[in-house]
Amino acid sequence: MTSVLQRPRLRRAALRYADHEWPVLPGACLTGGRFTCGRAGCPTIACHPATESWERTATTDVSRVAAWWRSRPHSVLIATGRAFDVLEVPAHLGLRVLGAARLLAGVVGPGRGQVRGPVAVTPAGRWMLLVAPGDPLRPELDECLDVVRHGPGSWIPAPPTRLPEGPVRWAVSPEEVQWRLPDSYAVQAMLVDALGPYGRHAGLRPLLPRQSTGTRYAA
Repeated sequence: MTSVLQRPRLRRAALRYADHEWPVLPGACLTGGRFTCGRAGCPTIACHPATESWERTATTDVSRVAAWWRSRPHSVLIATGRAFDVLEVPAHLGLRVLGAARLLAGVVGPGRGQVRGPVAVTPAGRWMLLVAPGDPLRPELDECLDVVRHGPGSWIPAPPTRLPEGPVRWAVSPEEVQWRLPDSYAVQAMLVDALGPYGRHAGLRPLLPRQSTGTRYAA
């Protein structure tokens, strides 16, 4: 799908996120196999914000969001640490947690013991579990290089943003869980259980740097 054809789809998604109070910011545009933001001298060719002061730029103002995507096919980025945090994990952990969450929902019934939330997946196999904001990583996860918490000072690429390898997609869409966010520690407890024999072994490289705070750019 060309950038020209994708722009309306990106715009619709960005407006939907902003309308649900998720702070959106414009990302660099994918051109060929690299991202360009239009800033003179910018050396970053991976996915990154299109504005230098992106933390101040991120907004839920739908009129501003609509203007950003009026003429350019910006990647859709969402600032974390405000409406939600993100637990970024490799696919084997994400699949185990998703399966366990579905099983629990079937046992206790919908709306009770809610541990399911929106889950986005990158084409490189990183799973991004959206959770209620504010809780740091448990010590068992903080020592695991495969697990990254995106909190204040970070962002994620949101569907349907395209990366060079393919599109970011929803494994569990926000609509499927009615835009509800699970408790972070409840999901982290499931991640600790899911680690099992994998322990602290290194796996796929995180989408963004290991720190949970500070300005980040996709590697």
